[in-house]
Amino acid sequence: MPVPTLAVLTAAGSGTRLGLDLPKALVELDGLPLVVHAARRLCASGAVDTIVVTAPPGLREHVAALLQDDPVVDRPVRVVEGAGTRQASVAAGLSAGLDADTLVAATAGPSALAQPAVDVVLVHDAARPLAPPALVRRVVEAVRAGHAAVVPGLPVTDTIKRVTPAREGDPSGAEPVAETVDRAALRAVQTPQGFDRALLVRAHESAAHRADDERSAATDDAGLVEALGLPVHVVPGDAAAAKITTAHDLRVAALILREER
Repeated sequence: MPVPTLAVLTAAGSGTRLGLDLPKALVELDGLPLVVHAARRLCASGAVDTIVVTAPPGLREHVAALLQDDPVVDRPVRVVEGAGTRQASVAAGLSAGLDADTLVAATAGPSALAQPAVDVVLVHDAARPLAPPALVRRVVEAVRAGHAAVVPGLPVTDTIKRVTPAREGDPSGAEPVAETVDRAALRAVQTPQGFDRALLVRAHESAAHRADDERSAATDDAGLVEALGLPVHVVPGDAAAAKITTAHDLRVAALILREER
């Protein structure tokens, strides 16, 4: 019997740049909050067994009710309150998910204690609500194939310039170009990111001193693994897994949904 996969779904961000007076994960896309879209697709992958959602402060019960009432979210879901940074929120979700995992193993009897009930952990952002189920499966399969840290990524198509600071006193603020970067080896990274359970726990424990400061906190979990000096592998991403940051992104996501239909 396969060992289960846990997904930590981060939904605690403010969404200020969307220009709306509610957290980003609760913004509606085609009549459903982004967090519900994201949870539905994790479930539809067939590769996720349990989900822990990190909710905006004070909204844990509201988010829990949204997911509990949705007929398409057919996996066990636990909702915890997020923290001040993404790294701290993921750590809180990871802790909650693995605490529940330990409880399940303990109640299952002595034979279940020989190995953790979860061996693969996905970390996903509700801000990428349309990540396809096939992408979720691709990441999980790569971790189970022996790659302990896996991220989806898309080739960079724009020309990339590395610049130096503008000259002091230049009223235009124009930045001098230092070089044109070879984009062939560049990837724009997405979520869900997948990890061997023990490695992700180790990475978060090692970087716990950075978690509470937005200036030092990691913007993705693969970066924490890289900080340990350990390899991260990239599998093909998907354009549908684009991040929603602005109102324009939300309109593009609505178009993607219409095209899917």
